[in-house]
Amino acid sequence: QVRLVESGGGLVQAGGSLRLSCSYFGRTFSSNAMGWFRQAPGKEREFVAVISWNGGSIYYADAVKGRFTISRDNTMNTVYLQMNSLKPEDTAIYSCAARGDSRAATGVYDYHYWGQGTQVTVST
Repeated sequence: QVRLVESGGGLVQAGGSLRLSCSYFGRTFSSNAMGWFRQAPGKEREFVAVISWNGGSIYYADAVKGRFTISRDNTMNTVYLQMNSLKPEDTAIYSCAARGDSRAATGVYDYHYWGQGTQVTVST
């Protein structure tokens, strides 16, 4: 059984920064590619970033490229999302997901396990 728990969300002004963390409970964290997704009110869940099992492959959505950084610590079973230069359009519930595969992928249906999410709100 795998459980994912996100933390670090909150309210921040435009231009500010937040760091999200996702703790993975279960076996074989280091075998999983890990992704971050977000869902804004009235919109579908969308891909944000993914990191392969060893960090060798990293991909970002165009909307966050250059502002967000995904990383992982396999000794701590944790994946991070550093978000800088935040914009109001980044407001959403951010969820981490585990792929069940070591390779990076960007589709929602490529992921087997999901956390409950953490709210990020960016004010003007």
